[in-house]
Amino acid sequence: MIRVLLVDDEPFIVQGLKVLIDWEQEGYEIVKTAANGMEALEYLKNNQVDLIIADIKMPVMSGMELLEILRKDKVSRADFIILSGFSDFSYAQQAIRFECFDYILKPVVKEELIRVLHRLNYQRQGSKKQQLNKIKMEKAYLARNMISLIFGKYDQINLDYIREQMQWSEGISYVDIEIDNIEQMEELMDEEKRNQQRELYRACLAFLKEDGDHCIFDVSSHEKTYDIGFIYCDYMAKNAGETQKAYLERFRKYLKDAMSLPVVMLVGKKVNDISKISNSYGAARILRSFQAFRKKQPIYYYEKEVQVNNNGIVLCKQYLDDLLFAVEQNERGRIEESVERLYEEMNHLRFAMDTVNLNINYLLFQLIHLASEQDGYVNQEEIMLYISENVFEGDMLRGGKEHLIRLSCEYAAYLEQLRKHVSKDILHEVEKDIRKNYAKNLSLREYSNKYYLNSAYLGQLFRKKYGMSFKDYLNNCRIEQAAVRLLRTDLKIYQIAEEVGYRDLDYFVNRFISVKGCTPSKFRKGGENRVK
Repeated sequence: MIRVLLVDDEPFIVQGLKVLIDWEQEGYEIVKTAANGMEALEYLKNNQVDLIIADIKMPVMSGMELLEILRKDKVSRADFIILSGFSDFSYAQQAIRFECFDYILKPVVKEELIRVLHRLNYQRQGSKKQQLNKIKMEKAYLARNMISLIFGKYDQINLDYIREQMQWSEGISYVDIEIDNIEQMEELMDEEKRNQQRELYRACLAFLKEDGDHCIFDVSSHEKTYDIGFIYCDYMAKNAGETQKAYLERFRKYLKDAMSLPVVMLVGKKVNDISKISNSYGAARILRSFQAFRKKQPIYYYEKEVQVNNNGIVLCKQYLDDLLFAVEQNERGRIEESVERLYEEMNHLRFAMDTVNLNINYLLFQLIHLASEQDGYVNQEEIMLYISENVFEGDMLRGGKEHLIRLSCEYAAYLEQLRKHVSKDILHEVEKDIRKNYAKNLSLREYSNKYYLNSAYLGQLFRKKYGMSFKDYLNNCRIEQAAVRLLRTDLKIYQIAEEVGYRDLDYFVNRFISVKGCTPSKFRKGGENRVK
Protein backbone atom coordinates (compact mmCIF):
# COMPACT_ATOMS: atom_id res chain seq x y z
CA MET A 1 0.00 0.00 0.00
CA ILE A 2 1.15 3.55 -0.81
CA ARG A 3 1.33 5.53 2.46
CA VAL A 4 -0.43 8.95 2.30
CA LEU A 5 -0.17 12.11 4.44
CA LEU A 6 -3.07 14.62 4.10
CA VAL A 7 -2.28 18.25 5.03
CA ASP A 8 -5.04 20.91 5.21
CA ASP A 9 -6.09 23.47 7.82
CA GLU A 10 -9.79 22.87 7.18
CA PRO A 11 -10.95 19.68 9.00
CA PHE A 12 -14.06 19.22 6.82
CA ILE A 13 -11.85 19.13 3.67
CA VAL A 14 -9.60 16.51 5.26
CA GLN A 15 -12.63 14.47 6.24
CA GLY A 16 -14.12 14.92 2.77
CA LEU A 17 -10.93 13.63 1.11
CA LYS A 18 -10.96 10.58 3.37
CA VAL A 19 -14.42 9.52 2.24
CA LEU A 20 -14.31 10.85 -1.34
CA ILE A 21 -12.84 7.60 -2.71
CA ASP A 22 -12.07 4.05 -1.55
CA TRP A 23 -8.37 4.60 -0.86
CA GLU A 24 -7.63 0.96 -0.05
CA GLN A 25 -9.18 -0.23 -3.29
CA GLU A 26 -6.92 2.17 -5.19
CA GLY A 27 -3.86 0.80 -3.37
CA TYR A 28 -3.41 3.71 -0.94
CA GLU A 29 -3.50 4.06 2.86
CA ILE A 30 -3.95 7.37 4.76
CA VAL A 31 -1.50 7.07 7.66
CA LYS A 32 -1.57 10.65 9.00
CA THR A 33 -3.35 14.01 8.72
CA ALA A 34 -1.85 17.41 9.62
CA ALA A 35 -3.37 20.89 10.04
CA ASN A 36 -0.44 22.81 8.50
CA GLY A 37 2.96 22.44 6.86
CA MET A 38 4.92 22.73 10.12
CA GLU A 39 2.99 19.91 11.74
CA ALA A 40 3.54 17.77 8.65
CA LEU A 41 7.27 18.61 8.61
CA GLU A 42 7.75 17.49 12.22
CA TYR A 43 6.01 14.20 11.41
CA LEU A 44 8.12 13.63 8.31
CA LYS A 45 11.39 14.07 10.22
CA ASN A 46 10.72 10.75 11.99
CA ASN A 47 8.30 8.96 9.65
CA GLN A 48 8.28 7.86 6.04
CA VAL A 49 5.36 8.32 3.64
CA ASP A 50 5.06 7.80 -0.11
CA LEU A 51 2.62 10.58 -1.02
CA ILE A 52 1.81 14.00 0.48
CA ILE A 53 -1.41 15.80 -0.52
CA ALA A 54 -1.31 19.36 0.83
CA ASP A 55 -3.31 22.58 0.54
CA ILE A 56 -1.32 25.41 -1.02
CA LYS A 57 -2.45 28.04 1.51
CA MET A 58 -2.33 27.27 5.27
CA PRO A 59 -1.36 29.18 8.43
CA VAL A 60 2.10 28.71 10.04
CA MET A 61 3.52 26.99 6.92
CA SER A 62 1.89 26.72 3.50
CA GLY A 63 1.89 23.66 1.29
CA MET A 64 4.30 25.35 -1.15
CA GLU A 65 6.71 26.20 1.69
CA LEU A 66 6.52 22.63 2.94
CA LEU A 67 7.32 21.28 -0.53
CA GLU A 68 10.29 23.66 -0.90
CA ILE A 69 11.80 22.68 2.50
CA LEU A 70 11.32 18.95 1.87
CA ARG A 71 13.16 19.17 -1.44
CA LYS A 72 15.94 21.57 -0.43
CA ASP A 73 16.71 19.88 2.91
CA LYS A 74 16.06 16.39 1.50
CA VAL A 75 13.72 15.55 4.39
CA SER A 76 11.50 13.34 2.21
CA ARG A 77 11.43 12.10 -1.39
CA ALA A 78 7.68 11.40 -1.21
CA ASP A 79 5.58 12.37 -4.21
CA PHE A 80 3.69 15.65 -3.67
CA ILE A 81 0.25 16.79 -4.87
CA ILE A 82 -0.82 20.40 -4.34
CA LEU A 83 -4.48 21.29 -3.65
CA SER A 84 -5.46 24.87 -4.49
CA GLY A 85 -8.41 27.12 -5.10
CA PHE A 86 -6.25 29.20 -7.43
CA SER A 87 -5.87 28.45 -11.11
CA ASP A 88 -3.01 30.96 -11.57
CA PHE A 89 -0.31 29.30 -13.69
CA SER A 90 2.48 30.84 -11.56
CA TYR A 91 1.50 28.56 -8.67
CA ALA A 92 1.67 25.49 -10.87
CA GLN A 93 4.99 26.65 -12.31
CA GLN A 94 6.48 27.06 -8.84
CA ALA A 95 5.19 23.61 -7.78
CA ILE A 96 6.71 21.97 -10.85
CA ARG A 97 10.10 23.55 -10.06
CA PHE A 98 10.16 21.64 -6.78
CA GLU A 99 9.19 18.35 -8.45
CA CYS A 100 5.51 18.40 -7.52
CA PHE A 101 3.75 15.42 -9.10
CA ASP A 102 0.47 17.22 -9.85
CA TYR A 103 -1.64 20.29 -9.10
CA ILE A 104 -5.39 19.73 -8.39
CA LEU A 105 -7.91 22.56 -8.13
CA LYS A 106 -10.50 22.73 -5.35
CA PRO A 107 -13.16 21.56 -4.96
CA VAL A 108 -11.60 18.18 -5.61
CA VAL A 109 -13.54 16.09 -8.12
CA LYS A 110 -13.60 12.36 -7.39
CA GLU A 111 -12.79 11.31 -10.97
CA GLU A 112 -9.91 13.80 -11.18
CA LEU A 113 -8.36 12.54 -7.94
CA ILE A 114 -8.65 8.91 -9.04
CA ARG A 115 -7.10 9.74 -12.40
CA VAL A 116 -4.08 11.38 -10.71
CA LEU A 117 -3.68 8.49 -8.26
CA HIS A 118 -3.80 5.94 -11.09
CA ARG A 119 -1.14 7.87 -13.00
CA LEU A 120 1.04 8.05 -9.89
CA ASN A 121 0.64 4.34 -9.22
CA TYR A 122 1.55 3.52 -12.83
CA GLN A 123 4.63 5.73 -12.66
CA ARG A 124 5.75 4.27 -9.34
CA GLN A 125 5.46 0.72 -10.70
CA GLY A 126 7.57 1.71 -13.69
CA SER A 127 10.15 3.36 -11.44
CA LYS A 128 10.24 0.30 -9.20
CA LYS A 129 10.80 -1.97 -12.19
CA GLN A 130 13.57 0.32 -13.44
CA GLN A 131 15.15 0.29 -9.99
CA LEU A 132 15.01 -3.51 -9.81
CA ASN A 133 16.58 -3.77 -13.27
CA LYS A 134 19.27 -1.31 -12.21
CA ILE A 135 20.03 -3.35 -9.09
CA LYS A 136 20.15 -6.53 -11.16
CA MET A 137 22.57 -4.98 -13.64
CA GLU A 138 24.77 -3.63 -10.85
CA LYS A 139 24.93 -7.07 -9.24
CA ALA A 140 25.84 -8.67 -12.57
CA TYR A 141 28.57 -6.08 -13.15
CA LEU A 142 29.92 -6.61 -9.64
CA ALA A 143 29.98 -10.39 -10.14
CA ARG A 144 31.74 -9.99 -13.49
CA ASN A 145 34.48 -7.89 -11.88
CA MET A 146 34.77 -10.41 -9.05
CA ILE A 147 35.15 -13.33 -11.46
CA SER A 148 37.92 -11.40 -13.24
CA LEU A 149 39.83 -11.27 -9.95
CA ILE A 150 39.09 -14.91 -9.15
CA PHE A 151 40.53 -16.04 -12.49
CA GLY A 152 43.49 -13.66 -12.15
CA LYS A 153 42.55 -11.78 -15.35
CA TYR A 154 41.96 -8.25 -14.09
CA ASP A 155 43.30 -4.71 -14.27
CA GLN A 156 43.34 -1.80 -11.84
CA ILE A 157 39.84 -0.74 -12.89
CA ASN A 158 38.39 -4.13 -11.84
CA LEU A 159 40.32 -4.04 -8.58
CA ASP A 160 39.35 -0.46 -7.66
CA TYR A 161 35.67 -1.14 -8.37
CA ILE A 162 35.63 -4.24 -6.15
CA ARG A 163 37.38 -2.42 -3.31
CA GLU A 164 34.93 0.50 -3.50
CA GLN A 165 31.78 -1.60 -3.64
CA MET A 166 32.42 -4.22 -0.94
CA GLN A 167 33.76 -4.57 2.56
CA TRP A 168 37.12 -6.31 2.90
CA SER A 169 39.59 -7.28 5.59
CA GLU A 170 42.76 -9.28 5.84
CA GLY A 171 42.35 -13.03 5.96
CA ILE A 172 40.47 -13.80 2.71
CA SER A 173 39.65 -17.27 1.37
CA TYR A 174 37.83 -18.53 -1.69
CA VAL A 175 35.26 -21.15 -0.68
CA ASP A 176 33.73 -23.51 -3.23
CA ILE A 177 30.22 -24.66 -2.18
CA GLU A 178 28.55 -27.65 -3.82
CA ILE A 179 25.80 -30.20 -3.22
CA ASP A 180 27.57 -33.39 -2.10
CA ASN A 181 25.23 -36.03 -3.45
CA ILE A 182 26.78 -37.58 -6.55
CA GLU A 183 24.27 -40.41 -7.01
CA GLN A 184 21.27 -38.09 -6.83
CA MET A 185 22.86 -35.47 -9.12
CA GLU A 186 23.63 -38.13 -11.73
CA GLU A 187 19.92 -38.95 -12.05
CA LEU A 188 18.85 -35.32 -12.51
CA MET A 189 18.35 -33.55 -15.81
CA ASP A 190 20.58 -30.55 -16.54
CA GLU A 191 17.72 -28.14 -15.89
CA GLU A 192 17.01 -29.74 -12.52
CA LYS A 193 20.67 -29.48 -11.55
CA ARG A 194 20.56 -25.81 -12.48
CA ASN A 195 17.45 -25.27 -10.36
CA GLN A 196 19.14 -26.90 -7.37
CA GLN A 197 22.13 -24.66 -7.93
CA ARG A 198 19.86 -21.59 -7.87
CA GLU A 199 18.21 -22.82 -4.64
CA LEU A 200 21.65 -23.23 -3.10
CA TYR A 201 22.56 -19.70 -4.19
CA ARG A 202 19.38 -18.26 -2.64
CA ALA A 203 20.10 -20.12 0.60
CA CYS A 204 23.62 -18.63 0.63
CA LEU A 205 22.20 -15.12 0.20
CA ALA A 206 19.67 -15.71 2.99
CA PHE A 207 22.48 -16.67 5.38
CA LEU A 208 24.95 -13.95 4.35
CA LYS A 209 22.38 -11.09 4.31
CA GLU A 210 24.36 -7.83 3.96
CA ASP A 211 27.42 -9.82 2.88
CA GLY A 212 25.50 -11.40 0.00
CA ASP A 213 27.70 -9.69 -2.60
CA HIS A 214 30.53 -11.99 -1.48
CA CYS A 215 28.56 -14.89 -3.01
CA ILE A 216 29.00 -15.55 -6.76
CA PHE A 217 26.70 -17.77 -8.79
CA ASP A 218 28.23 -20.35 -11.11
CA VAL A 219 31.93 -19.48 -10.97
CA SER A 220 32.94 -22.77 -12.62
CA SER A 221 30.28 -22.78 -15.35
CA HIS A 222 32.85 -23.64 -17.99
CA GLU A 223 33.63 -26.88 -16.12
CA LYS A 224 29.99 -28.07 -15.97
CA THR A 225 30.21 -27.87 -12.19
CA TYR A 226 27.07 -26.68 -10.42
CA ASP A 227 28.84 -24.73 -7.67
CA ILE A 228 28.59 -21.47 -5.76
CA GLY A 229 31.65 -19.30 -5.06
CA PHE A 230 31.97 -17.51 -1.72
CA ILE A 231 34.66 -14.98 -0.76
CA TYR A 232 35.16 -15.34 2.97
CA CYS A 233 36.73 -12.51 5.01
CA ASP A 234 37.87 -12.75 8.61
CA TYR A 235 35.67 -9.81 9.61
CA MET A 236 32.60 -12.02 9.04
CA ALA A 237 33.58 -14.51 11.73
CA LYS A 238 34.86 -11.69 13.98
CA ASN A 239 31.53 -9.81 13.76
CA ALA A 240 29.75 -13.03 14.78
CA GLY A 241 32.19 -13.62 17.66
CA GLU A 242 33.38 -16.86 16.07
CA THR A 243 36.43 -18.48 14.55
CA GLN A 244 36.55 -19.09 10.80
CA LYS A 245 35.92 -22.79 11.42
CA ALA A 246 32.84 -22.16 13.59
CA TYR A 247 31.46 -19.60 11.11
CA LEU A 248 31.82 -21.89 8.10
CA GLU A 249 30.42 -24.89 9.98
CA ARG A 250 27.36 -22.85 10.94
CA PHE A 251 27.05 -21.62 7.34
CA ARG A 252 27.28 -25.16 5.93
CA LYS A 253 24.74 -26.52 8.42
CA TYR A 254 22.33 -23.73 7.46
CA LEU A 255 22.66 -24.67 3.77
CA LYS A 256 22.29 -28.39 4.52
CA ASP A 257 19.07 -27.77 6.47
CA ALA A 258 17.73 -25.36 3.83
CA MET A 259 18.41 -27.75 0.94
CA SER A 260 17.69 -31.01 2.83
CA LEU A 261 20.77 -32.28 1.00
CA PRO A 262 24.42 -32.77 2.01
CA VAL A 263 26.60 -29.75 1.20
CA VAL A 264 30.40 -29.68 0.96
CA MET A 265 32.77 -26.70 1.23
CA LEU A 266 36.30 -26.52 -0.21
CA VAL A 267 38.20 -23.70 1.50
CA GLY A 268 41.21 -22.33 -0.40
CA LYS A 269 44.30 -20.99 1.32
CA LYS A 270 44.11 -17.62 3.04
CA VAL A 271 45.47 -14.53 1.32
CA ASN A 272 45.92 -11.08 2.81
CA ASP A 273 44.33 -9.04 0.02
CA ILE A 274 41.49 -9.44 -2.49
CA SER A 275 43.96 -8.88 -5.35
CA LYS A 276 45.40 -12.33 -4.52
CA ILE A 277 42.09 -14.19 -4.46
CA SER A 278 43.04 -16.15 -7.60
CA ASN A 279 45.70 -17.93 -5.52
CA SER A 280 43.02 -19.03 -3.05
CA TYR A 281 40.73 -20.10 -5.90
CA GLY A 282 43.54 -22.19 -7.40
CA ALA A 283 44.08 -23.84 -4.01
CA ALA A 284 40.36 -24.69 -3.78
CA ARG A 285 40.58 -26.35 -7.21
CA ILE A 286 43.56 -28.39 -6.04
CA LEU A 287 41.46 -29.45 -3.05
CA ARG A 288 38.79 -30.70 -5.43
CA SER A 289 41.26 -33.04 -7.14
CA PHE A 290 42.59 -34.14 -3.73
CA GLN A 291 39.08 -34.73 -2.43
CA ALA A 292 38.80 -38.19 -3.95
CA PHE A 293 41.95 -39.28 -2.12
CA ARG A 294 40.95 -37.94 1.30
CA LYS A 295 38.60 -39.02 4.05
CA LYS A 296 35.13 -37.68 3.30
CA GLN A 297 34.42 -34.49 5.25
CA PRO A 298 31.79 -31.72 5.19
CA ILE A 299 34.49 -29.01 4.92
CA TYR A 300 38.00 -29.32 3.46
CA TYR A 301 40.64 -26.74 4.37
CA TYR A 302 43.62 -26.24 2.08
CA GLU A 303 46.05 -25.59 4.95
CA LYS A 304 44.97 -28.78 6.68
CA GLU A 305 44.67 -31.13 3.71
CA VAL A 306 47.75 -29.99 1.79
CA GLN A 307 50.94 -30.25 3.79
CA VAL A 308 53.79 -28.47 2.01
CA ASN A 309 57.39 -29.53 2.65
CA ASN A 310 60.78 -28.99 1.04
CA ASN A 311 61.37 -32.47 -0.34
CA GLY A 312 61.03 -31.18 -3.90
CA ILE A 313 58.80 -32.31 -6.75
CA VAL A 314 59.04 -36.00 -7.58
CA LEU A 315 57.12 -37.87 -10.29
CA CYS A 316 56.68 -41.53 -9.34
CA LYS A 317 56.65 -42.35 -13.04
CA GLN A 318 57.73 -45.98 -12.78
CA TYR A 319 55.01 -46.84 -10.28
CA LEU A 320 52.40 -44.87 -12.19
CA ASP A 321 53.31 -46.47 -15.51
CA ASP A 322 53.10 -49.92 -13.91
CA LEU A 323 49.63 -49.06 -12.63
CA LEU A 324 48.52 -47.69 -16.01
CA PHE A 325 49.72 -50.85 -17.79
CA ALA A 326 47.78 -53.01 -15.29
CA VAL A 327 44.67 -50.88 -15.90
CA GLU A 328 45.04 -51.24 -19.67
CA GLN A 329 45.39 -55.03 -19.31
CA ASN A 330 42.48 -55.15 -16.81
CA GLU A 331 44.49 -57.27 -14.33
CA ARG A 332 43.10 -56.73 -10.83
CA GLY A 333 45.94 -58.47 -8.99
CA ARG A 334 48.55 -56.38 -10.71
CA ILE A 335 46.50 -53.24 -10.14
CA GLU A 336 46.46 -53.89 -6.38
CA GLU A 337 50.23 -54.51 -6.33
CA SER A 338 50.95 -51.32 -8.30
CA VAL A 339 48.76 -49.20 -6.05
CA GLU A 340 50.46 -50.66 -2.96
CA ARG A 341 53.92 -49.77 -4.28
CA LEU A 342 52.77 -46.30 -5.38
CA TYR A 343 51.38 -45.49 -1.93
CA GLU A 344 54.53 -46.69 -0.24
CA GLU A 345 56.50 -44.22 -2.34
CA MET A 346 53.97 -41.41 -1.80
CA ASN A 347 54.04 -41.97 1.95
CA HIS A 348 57.81 -41.86 1.82
CA LEU A 349 57.48 -38.40 0.24
CA ARG A 350 54.98 -37.36 2.97
CA PHE A 351 52.36 -36.30 0.41
CA ALA A 352 54.04 -32.98 -0.34
CA MET A 353 51.50 -30.78 -2.08
CA ASP A 354 53.45 -30.26 -5.31
CA THR A 355 54.39 -33.94 -5.48
CA VAL A 356 50.85 -35.22 -4.97
CA ASN A 357 49.42 -32.69 -7.42
CA LEU A 358 51.94 -33.60 -10.11
CA ASN A 359 51.41 -37.35 -9.70
CA ILE A 360 47.62 -37.11 -9.66
CA ASN A 361 47.60 -34.91 -12.78
CA TYR A 362 49.95 -37.32 -14.57
CA LEU A 363 47.73 -40.28 -13.66
CA LEU A 364 44.52 -38.55 -14.76
CA PHE A 365 46.05 -37.35 -18.01
CA GLN A 366 47.26 -40.84 -18.87
CA LEU A 367 43.88 -42.38 -18.01
CA ILE A 368 42.17 -39.95 -20.39
CA HIS A 369 44.78 -40.74 -23.03
CA LEU A 370 44.08 -44.48 -22.68
CA ALA A 371 40.36 -43.90 -23.27
CA SER A 372 41.03 -41.62 -26.25
CA GLU A 373 43.17 -44.34 -27.85
CA GLN A 374 40.22 -46.75 -27.65
CA ASP A 375 37.57 -44.31 -28.91
CA GLY A 376 38.58 -41.12 -30.72
CA TYR A 377 35.11 -39.62 -30.13
CA VAL A 378 35.17 -40.04 -26.37
CA ASN A 379 34.26 -36.88 -24.44
CA GLN A 380 37.25 -36.00 -22.28
CA GLU A 381 35.18 -33.76 -19.99
CA GLU A 382 32.83 -36.67 -19.32
CA ILE A 383 35.83 -38.88 -18.47
CA MET A 384 37.09 -36.27 -16.01
CA LEU A 385 33.64 -36.14 -14.44
CA TYR A 386 33.59 -39.93 -14.28
CA ILE A 387 37.03 -40.08 -12.63
CA SER A 388 36.43 -37.32 -10.12
CA GLU A 389 32.86 -38.16 -9.11
CA ASN A 390 31.12 -41.28 -10.35
CA VAL A 391 33.64 -43.77 -8.99
CA PHE A 392 33.47 -42.42 -5.44
CA GLU A 393 29.84 -42.44 -4.42
CA GLY A 394 27.49 -43.48 -1.65
CA ASP A 395 28.84 -43.85 1.89
CA MET A 396 32.16 -45.28 0.78
CA LEU A 397 35.07 -43.66 2.62
CA ARG A 398 36.99 -41.26 0.39
CA GLY A 399 40.75 -41.54 0.61
CA GLY A 400 43.42 -44.22 0.74
CA LYS A 401 44.58 -47.10 -1.40
CA GLU A 402 41.17 -48.75 -1.57
CA HIS A 403 39.80 -45.84 -3.55
CA LEU A 404 42.59 -45.82 -6.08
CA ILE A 405 42.22 -49.59 -6.48
CA ARG A 406 38.50 -49.23 -7.10
CA LEU A 407 39.04 -46.35 -9.52
CA SER A 408 41.66 -48.34 -11.41
CA CYS A 409 39.58 -51.54 -11.57
CA GLU A 410 36.40 -49.78 -12.70
CA TYR A 411 38.32 -47.73 -15.22
CA ALA A 412 39.93 -50.90 -16.54
CA ALA A 413 36.43 -52.34 -17.07
CA TYR A 414 35.41 -49.05 -18.70
CA LEU A 415 38.28 -49.34 -21.20
CA GLU A 416 37.28 -52.94 -21.88
CA GLN A 417 33.80 -51.77 -22.83
CA LEU A 418 35.23 -49.18 -25.20
CA ARG A 419 37.20 -51.90 -26.94
CA LYS A 420 34.14 -54.07 -27.48
CA HIS A 421 32.33 -51.43 -29.61
CA VAL A 422 28.98 -52.46 -28.13
CA SER A 423 27.42 -49.01 -28.14
CA LYS A 424 25.27 -49.23 -31.28
CA ASP A 425 23.38 -52.43 -30.45
CA ILE A 426 22.93 -51.56 -26.79
CA LEU A 427 21.62 -48.06 -27.49
CA HIS A 428 19.12 -49.57 -29.91
CA GLU A 429 17.90 -51.93 -27.18
CA VAL A 430 17.74 -49.14 -24.59
CA GLU A 431 15.80 -46.92 -26.99
CA LYS A 432 13.28 -49.72 -27.69
CA ASP A 433 12.86 -50.35 -23.98
CA ILE A 434 12.27 -46.67 -23.22
CA ARG A 435 9.63 -46.44 -25.98
CA LYS A 436 7.88 -49.43 -24.43
CA ASN A 437 8.26 -48.67 -20.70
CA TYR A 438 8.53 -44.86 -20.60
CA ALA A 439 5.84 -44.63 -17.91
CA LYS A 440 7.94 -46.66 -15.46
CA ASN A 441 10.60 -45.28 -13.13
CA LEU A 442 13.55 -45.84 -15.50
CA SER A 443 17.13 -44.91 -14.69
CA LEU A 444 20.50 -44.95 -16.41
CA ARG A 445 21.87 -47.08 -13.57
CA GLU A 446 19.29 -49.84 -14.22
CA TYR A 447 20.27 -50.06 -17.89
CA SER A 448 23.97 -50.04 -17.07
CA ASN A 449 23.43 -53.00 -14.75
CA LYS A 450 21.21 -54.77 -17.29
CA TYR A 451 23.72 -54.50 -20.14
CA TYR A 452 26.86 -54.72 -17.99
CA LEU A 453 27.97 -51.23 -18.96
CA ASN A 454 29.44 -48.52 -16.79
CA SER A 455 26.73 -45.89 -16.20
CA ALA A 456 29.11 -42.99 -16.98
CA TYR A 457 30.04 -44.58 -20.31
CA LEU A 458 26.41 -45.29 -21.18
CA GLY A 459 25.64 -41.65 -20.36
CA GLN A 460 28.39 -40.58 -22.78
CA LEU A 461 26.96 -42.76 -25.52
CA PHE A 462 23.54 -41.20 -25.02
CA ARG A 463 24.84 -37.67 -25.26
CA LYS A 464 26.91 -38.53 -28.34
CA LYS A 465 24.00 -40.07 -30.25
CA TYR A 466 21.01 -38.00 -29.09
CA GLY A 467 22.66 -34.73 -28.07
CA MET A 468 21.03 -34.84 -24.63
CA SER A 469 21.20 -36.65 -21.32
CA PHE A 470 19.36 -39.91 -20.67
CA LYS A 471 16.99 -38.07 -18.31
CA ASP A 472 16.13 -35.44 -20.92
CA TYR A 473 15.61 -38.14 -23.58
CA LEU A 474 13.21 -40.01 -21.29
CA ASN A 475 11.36 -36.80 -20.46
CA ASN A 476 10.96 -35.88 -24.15
CA CYS A 477 9.62 -39.35 -24.89
CA ARG A 478 7.02 -39.01 -22.12
CA ILE A 479 5.95 -35.56 -23.32
CA GLU A 480 5.52 -36.82 -26.90
CA GLN A 481 3.28 -39.62 -25.65
CA ALA A 482 1.31 -37.12 -23.58
CA ALA A 483 0.85 -34.92 -26.66
CA VAL A 484 -0.61 -37.85 -28.59
CA ARG A 485 -3.11 -38.56 -25.79
CA LEU A 486 -4.09 -34.89 -25.56
CA LEU A 487 -5.07 -34.87 -29.23
CA ARG A 488 -6.59 -38.35 -29.52
CA THR A 489 -8.38 -38.91 -26.18
CA ASP A 490 -10.74 -37.09 -23.81
CA LEU A 491 -8.73 -38.06 -20.73
CA LYS A 492 -8.21 -35.42 -18.04
CA ILE A 493 -4.77 -33.83 -18.02
CA TYR A 494 -3.90 -35.34 -14.61
CA GLN A 495 -4.86 -38.79 -15.97
CA ILE A 496 -2.58 -38.35 -18.97
CA ALA A 497 0.24 -37.19 -16.69
CA GLU A 498 -0.07 -40.38 -14.63
CA GLU A 499 -0.29 -42.58 -17.71
CA VAL A 500 3.00 -41.30 -19.11
CA GLY A 501 4.90 -41.53 -15.81
CA TYR A 502 4.39 -38.27 -13.90
CA ARG A 503 3.05 -38.35 -10.35
CA ASP A 504 3.23 -34.58 -9.84
CA LEU A 505 0.81 -32.64 -12.07
CA ASP A 506 2.59 -29.29 -11.66
CA TYR A 507 5.90 -30.86 -12.62
CA PHE A 508 4.28 -32.46 -15.68
CA VAL A 509 2.84 -29.10 -16.80
CA ASN A 510 6.20 -27.37 -16.38
CA ARG A 511 8.00 -30.09 -18.35
CA PHE A 512 5.33 -29.95 -21.08
CA ILE A 513 5.73 -26.18 -21.41
CA SER A 514 9.54 -26.48 -21.64
CA VAL A 515 9.23 -29.00 -24.52
CA LYS A 516 6.13 -27.80 -26.39
CA GLY A 517 6.16 -24.11 -25.51
CA CYS A 518 2.61 -24.05 -24.14
CA THR A 519 0.41 -25.67 -21.49
CA PRO A 520 -1.22 -29.07 -22.12
CA SER A 521 -4.70 -27.51 -22.25
CA LYS A 522 -3.60 -24.90 -24.80
CA PHE A 523 -1.91 -27.61 -26.86
CA ARG A 524 -5.12 -29.66 -26.83
CA LYS A 525 -7.21 -26.66 -27.85
CA GLY A 526 -4.81 -25.88 -30.69
CA GLY A 527 -5.05 -29.48 -31.85
CA GLU A 528 -8.84 -29.30 -31.86
CA ASN A 529 -8.72 -26.18 -34.01
CA ARG A 530 -6.43 -27.91 -36.49
CA VAL A 531 -8.83 -30.87 -36.68
CA LYS A 532 -11.75 -28.53 -37.41
